[in-house]
Amino acid sequence: MIEKYEIDNLDRQILGFLLEDARVPFLEIARKLIVSGGTIHQRIDKLKKMGVIEGSKFQLNLQKLGYDVTVFLGIHLTNAKELNTVIKALKAMPEVVEAHYTTGNYALLIKLHTKSIRDFHAFLAERLQAIDAIQSTESFISLDQPIKRDITP
Repeated sequence: MIEKYEIDNLDRQILGFLLEDARVPFLEIARKLIVSGGTIHQRIDKLKKMGVIEGSKFQLNLQKLGYDVTVFLGIHLTNAKELNTVIKALKAMPEVVEAHYTTGNYALLIKLHTKSIRDFHAFLAERLQAIDAIQSTESFISLDQPIKRDITP
């Protein structure tokens, strides 16, 4: 791991191209930025070693797969000591795609996807609220996602 490496404008531009399309060829980035392919390769290797770039993956269109409901769910725990127990249970639920341990009103804020409101109700009533360490929940159903982007460094 490289300890001190400042990200410069070229790195930011490279990251911008990769965020747009992680499969873009290095030579295409090099042509657009007017640098050598070797420079792009070295910069990307450094960014990976720094931990700035972690893997690459495809992004699924969940609606085309039938997942029409996105929910943010605030969770109150019966006892803060139960956090790890609840996290373990949430990891076993494929609908849950994010979990955040938070300050404020909730101990946890999770994001999940289901195919329908009926599926969400079953998830909530039969599985999530069956976890003894969960005292109560508050649901926020997403109606739209007008902004979806990665932060650019």
